Amino acid sequence: MSSAQKYTSQQIVVLEGLQPVRKRPAMYIGSTDVRGLHHCLTEIIDNSIDEALAGFAHNIWVIIHADGSATVADDGRGIPIDIMSKYKKPAIEVILTTLHSGGKFEGSAYKVSGGLHGVGAACVNALSVNFQAEIRRNNQIHFIEFSKGKITKKLDKITKTKIPILEKIIPFNTDGTTITFKPDPSIFKETLDFDKKTILKSLKNRAYLTSKIYFHYYDQRDNNQQHYYFEGGIVSLLKALNKKKTVLHRPIYLHGQANDVDVEVAIQYNDSFKENIPSFVNIIKTNEGGTHLSGFKMALTKTIKNYASKKDLIKNKKDQITGDDTREGLSAIISIKMPSKDLQFEGQTKGKLGNSEVQPIVAKIVRKELDTFLEEHPNIAKIIVGKSLLAIKVRKAAKAAKDAIMRKGIFDSLGLPGKLADCQSKIPEECELYVVEGDSAGGSAKQGRDRRFQAILPLWGKAINTEDMRLDKIVNSSKLKDFIIALGMGIGETVNPNKLRYHRIILMSDADVDGAHISTLLLTFLFRHLPSTIERGHVYIAMPPLYKIRQGSNSKYVYTEEDKDEYLKTLNPNKKIDIQRYKGLGEMNPTQLWETTMNPKNRLLKKITIEDAQKADEIFKTLMGSEVPPRKKFIVSNAHLATLDI
Repeated sequence: MSSAQKYTSQQIVVLEGLQPVRKRPAMYIGSTDVRGLHHCLTEIIDNSIDEALAGFAHNIWVIIHADGSATVADDGRGIPIDIMSKYKKPAIEVILTTLHSGGKFEGSAYKVSGGLHGVGAACVNALSVNFQAEIRRNNQIHFIEFSKGKITKKLDKITKTKIPILEKIIPFNTDGTTITFKPDPSIFKETLDFDKKTILKSLKNRAYLTSKIYFHYYDQRDNNQQHYYFEGGIVSLLKALNKKKTVLHRPIYLHGQANDVDVEVAIQYNDSFKENIPSFVNIIKTNEGGTHLSGFKMALTKTIKNYASKKDLIKNKKDQITGDDTREGLSAIISIKMPSKDLQFEGQTKGKLGNSEVQPIVAKIVRKELDTFLEEHPNIAKIIVGKSLLAIKVRKAAKAAKDAIMRKGIFDSLGLPGKLADCQSKIPEECELYVVEGDSAGGSAKQGRDRRFQAILPLWGKAINTEDMRLDKIVNSSKLKDFIIALGMGIGETVNPNKLRYHRIILMSDADVDGAHISTLLLTFLFRHLPSTIERGHVYIAMPPLYKIRQGSNSKYVYTEEDKDEYLKTLNPNKKIDIQRYKGLGEMNPTQLWETTMNPKNRLLKKITIEDAQKADEIFKTLMGSEVPPRKKFIVSNAHLATLDI
């Protein structure tokens, strides 16, 4: 029988209700790790924010309980509880158990909302071992409860809230919705712990973007509370974005409306070389940008080019201002609000706005408003154009330096660095590059590696600090030049992430202060000049063992002080114990280095990720920048956290 004949209706599986969510949770919340956990909380918070955007809620409360559950409450209208004739069930039960249900698809319940293409409360319900909703309407509280998406207590009246802390902070006669959920441990196997910093960062951003709305955070795990309220909106957020940088002018605020799309933009240049342009749609951060961001970039480039030409500010007529030039050192916020029924996000987690009609709307508003601002503020206009002209000079200098290198054939694919011991495989997905500190460690790594897929690049001494450094100086640094060539993806305007030769870049240095400094210098370079290596998850830090513990014929490598203490408790104290402390990679022979640090079956690697790009940017600027006072303040404030190896 052919395969086509075997394929019948018996092989068709229909997942009803919320079954698809539990079957494939990552399709709905992006992942089931810590990010997916917080995405669930964000979905519930954003439902309350929708009430605020609609003009009905003025306060949003977020409570993290000691048992791992979370509560989100608002003082909006309260989810409808009347019976839906089509389903013969209360509206709230339908909303919480049916995908793509709610008041955001048609009608006027929510003109502006961020929740339409999100996973919604129904999916959070499906992924929670316990999910409760309390609806406060007309001086009454109605309660409904679920487990893993299935109803366990039908809608009924209760005399008081089941969340004791709410009695103290929300008056009984206040309308609104309260959702409490406890994530299912069978879904979120990596962690069930909500991270306070992640939540506060998210709430603070939303407070900036919904000015004049109060956000209240209570953490019953440590009895901490935080409250956010901002009058200034995105201008306040822009100032926070640039607080560790030297700004070149006061913030520029642009605002306009067209075709039911409200556009807000805040712009401020600083003395750095990098751009930072967070974008938002209906309060939702669009990490991958979209049509609103592309519309802004187009308008910015055209407006600055036209102004520079009209005012005859470009002395060398051969110079052409590019889009990259206009965004060098730019911090900007783009926030649009539009009817929820028209929203088109790409992907369930709302990473990118897809509405094609938004791009020309944003571009037209930005061009008109920015053109007017530049005409009315010629001093700021000259600063902005001057920043673009400086970018041209830097770009030309970097190109000249790179061209000089290329003339020597050093960037040619046949001209890999002599220090590089390359691997045999040419398939990037299976190749890894160990960037090793020192001569002896490099020699051991070359001898101990699996040459089929492991390449070794030894670096002698410390790399240069590339924070605030021009590209032409970077490509002239011998150490970084070898690193750039080995990676194979280029640098600057020629960078192509798809040409990366190794999909694991492993920084391997001694487990001491100097080793940490070397890794930090290389991470600074990657973060500032080849950020895609980190964003795509290609960068790791090797974790060599701190100790080798021997007792008789038995030996064990341990990687932390805690591991050492725990292992020593398991040994017989009556027998001699030999503890060897590794001060550097050079103390290991090739076999030991392979067994402990390079063998994929045994090694420990730390993957470098960027959960919060703004915070990472601030820390790199503080620790690696030229300003001494902020660095001194950071070190003094955090000295008590350091582990000293004296």
